[in-house]
Amino acid sequence: MAQGTVQVTHTGTSRWRRRTGEYASLAAALEAAADGDVLTVAPGTYRENLVVQRAVTLRGPEGAQGSVRIAPADGVPLTVRASAVIQDLHVEGQDAAAPAVLVEDGTPELVGLRVVARSASGIEVRGSARPTVRRCTVDNPAGVGIAVLDGGGGVFEECEVVAAGQAGVAVRSGGRPRLERCRVHHAAGSGLTATGEGSAFEAVGCEVYAVRGSGVQVTGRATAHLTDCDVHRTTGDGVTLDTDAVLTLADCRIHDIPENAVDLRSRSVLTLTRTSVRQFGRNGLSVWDPGTRVDANQCEIFDSTGDYPAVWVSDGATAVLDSCRVHDVPDALFVLDRGSRADVVDSDLSQVRNTAVSVSDGATAQLDDCRIRDAATGAWFRDHGSGGTLNNCTLDGNRTGVIVTKGADPTIERCTVDSPSEAGVYVSAGGRGSFLNCRVTGSAGYGFHVIDGCRTTLKKCRTERCARGGYEFADGGPDSAYDSGPLVEDCTSDESTGLTAPAASEPVVQTAAQSPGLLGSIPGQRTTEQEPLIAPAAPQEPARTSQAVLGELDALVGLDSVKREVRALTDMIEVGRRRQRAGLKAASVKRHLVFTGSPGTGKTTVARLYGEILASLGVLDKGHLVEVSRVDLVGEHIGSTAIRTQEAFQRAHGGVLFIDEAYALSPEDAGRDFGKEAIDTLVKLMEDQREAVVVIVAGYTAEMERFLSVNPGVASRFSRTITFGDYGPGELLRIVEQQADEHEYRLGPGTPEALTKYFAEIPKGPAFGNGRTARQTFEAMVERHASRVAQLSDPSTDDLTLLYPEDLPELP
Repeated sequence: MAQGTVQVTHTGTSRWRRRTGEYASLAAALEAAADGDVLTVAPGTYRENLVVQRAVTLRGPEGAQGSVRIAPADGVPLTVRASAVIQDLHVEGQDAAAPAVLVEDGTPELVGLRVVARSASGIEVRGSARPTVRRCTVDNPAGVGIAVLDGGGGVFEECEVVAAGQAGVAVRSGGRPRLERCRVHHAAGSGLTATGEGSAFEAVGCEVYAVRGSGVQVTGRATAHLTDCDVHRTTGDGVTLDTDAVLTLADCRIHDIPENAVDLRSRSVLTLTRTSVRQFGRNGLSVWDPGTRVDANQCEIFDSTGDYPAVWVSDGATAVLDSCRVHDVPDALFVLDRGSRADVVDSDLSQVRNTAVSVSDGATAQLDDCRIRDAATGAWFRDHGSGGTLNNCTLDGNRTGVIVTKGADPTIERCTVDSPSEAGVYVSAGGRGSFLNCRVTGSAGYGFHVIDGCRTTLKKCRTERCARGGYEFADGGPDSAYDSGPLVEDCTSDESTGLTAPAASEPVVQTAAQSPGLLGSIPGQRTTEQEPLIAPAAPQEPARTSQAVLGELDALVGLDSVKREVRALTDMIEVGRRRQRAGLKAASVKRHLVFTGSPGTGKTTVARLYGEILASLGVLDKGHLVEVSRVDLVGEHIGSTAIRTQEAFQRAHGGVLFIDEAYALSPEDAGRDFGKEAIDTLVKLMEDQREAVVVIVAGYTAEMERFLSVNPGVASRFSRTITFGDYGPGELLRIVEQQADEHEYRLGPGTPEALTKYFAEIPKGPAFGNGRTARQTFEAMVERHASRVAQLSDPSTDDLTLLYPEDLPELP
């Protein structure tokens, strides 16, 4: 067969009627062909605009795929209007106003085509056409790769768009194609896009990548279904929905996205099932506007590369997460604005650098049976009108379990906060909240820390093994409302069997009667008792002299080196005052201190006494103590940290600002951490108000050494470091003896020796609390004593007061 000719096999109903002919042009061959004929085209370039209007087969020679080039100067190179078979042709289009391949009618099969064009579209399907397109390749850097419009449809199998100047695949005006195992990449617009009511596409096993726009875009009432698809390496969002769009993703993977992995707004609806979202630069799921909704089931969102929340719900939108995992992200779930809502069921939020759940600006979040682990803040309800419910959730290993501030009012029910490094629950600045049947265990700070007179409700809550105390209620000072303060009912702690609510300005803030417990409210031994935040109000009683305060310091158990340091400081200040009165220069004494040592060694008590000493010497106006930690100073957004730090400094005006675990302001893996902002603000305030506030920073010895070494500006503000050593067995025994004497108990024969041995053998790991451990040991002995004596029908006074070795608890 000569080059440039077309061989046509005319196939009739009988074999004897089959005949073969050759034609000089493709147009002539098509004109002569009848339905069922096979047109085999010789290799070569054909500058013709072909129109196939009969059910023929048009193909190149076997074994020479791509050797037939259809390349007219302009117009549509190949138009198909019948149920023909077009196979193994190379089609080149040069007309920017026309498609390279146009399918207008019938159910043709396009197999093995390679379309290289600078056309409006590489392959365009429209009208009633329903082609089957297999193993075709489109390279069209000037326009759309594949366009399906005006009611067109069809199936595209194992096709590839290798380049497109606009969208890779565009569906509009009622088009409805199905894509199977296709690849779309290097498009200058979206990878797959559908727009307009009635427009829809279904994609199965497809891959979209390396596009300069959204991977998938569905807008204007269009719909789409993606199953087992990959979307990655886009320059825009991974998936975009807008204006009543509807999209379903099942078993898909969206990753390596510099912007939002999925962004939907304007009443769009997204359903995700068993889909993973990872390595995204902004939000994993970004949901906006009233009526917009996302339902995610068995999905995973993780490994963010940016500094934004993984799931963002705002402007009245709704998100539902069921059996999902969100981990290794800066923030897990942010819900903002009135009308916005998130419902999270049986899901895991973990490895969150900042806040796992944030609810603000009147939004609502409902979490049921969820697990929140390893976050800076488990859940933060931020401001007025914001709320929702945490029901039967576990918050484990977070820095702070739950924070409620500025009028927020959530309900936290049957939740457990385990091993927070700061506080289990922290309520401040007018926050409210109801905590029902909740439990805090193993807190390195307080269990429940409620300050500023917040009207928080606690019912049937319990704390266990909280380093600084189970409950801390600090009032709001003399200007607090008459009915301010928490409402407490039937709450318990392993430090005592009953909890008494704090006093407000006048009445006791308690709404329900409760049993006082075995010991009532047990006051701690002074060396280990955690002092509440004291409002900077004028003292109610005349200030004591410095010698009287030093006498109380001397009465504390142990702490010999600490007492010497404080006396030396006091003597320096007192002598300086006398030299000034005598008209002499006084040595400059920096009053700011660093306290290092393990928990429970009396650092807070000594700080309180130090403030009182400075007040008695006239160095400070009031000498009150304001105790804070990282959670009180560091906000979650730019600017909020400085405000919170300034507020704490103002509360301490005229007294002592005691910053516990100060090293937490400068974590080793700081990253995008606002602790540095708190440090910078403190350094400036210490300079600007150096006569008004004394600052004491405290924490573990090694951590504080690191903290001061990496912050020379902070280190230069402190005059000296005072180290608080661990208590020895004998000192711990003395604390127990003081507790026993205060509560009218006595140590029976052999008990002091048993206690000394007990304290010598007790593990001295991170959980060891020094004086707190001694107090808890005494409380455990009292409980075991009660269980023993309750069995006696007529106990004597000795039976009621003597504690024996068998009353000692088991070693932990």
